[in-house]
Amino acid sequence: MKTKQYVNFQIQDLLPIAMTLVVTGIGVAFGLNVMSDVRTDFVTGASGCNATSKASCGIEYNATGQAIEGVAKIPEKMPLIATVIVAAILIGILVRYLFVKFG
Repeated sequence: MKTKQYVNFQIQDLLPIAMTLVVTGIGVAFGLNVMSDVRTDFVTGASGCNATSKASCGIEYNATGQAIEGVAKIPEKMPLIATVIVAAILIGILVRYLFVKFG
C-alpha cells in the first residue's frame, strides 16, 4: 500500500527569483548610465568631434557607443527571460503535483 506524500509550495519561493530580476534591471540601467558618461568624456573637441557632430571622433567614442548598444539588448530580453522562468516554475509545480498525485 502506498503512502500519500504531500508537497508544499509557497509563493515566497518566487521572491528570490523576482529580486534577482529587479537587481539585474537596476544594475544594467546603472551600467548604461555610467557607460554614457564615459562616452561623453571621449568627445575631444577636435575638428569634427564636438557635442553636435561626432562623425570624426576617435575609436574610443565609437567603441563605447557600440558597447552601449550591446548592453542595451539585455533589458530588451528581460520580459522574455521572466516569462521563461515563470513558465518553468509552473511546469515544475504541475509535474511534481501530478507525479505525487498519480505516481
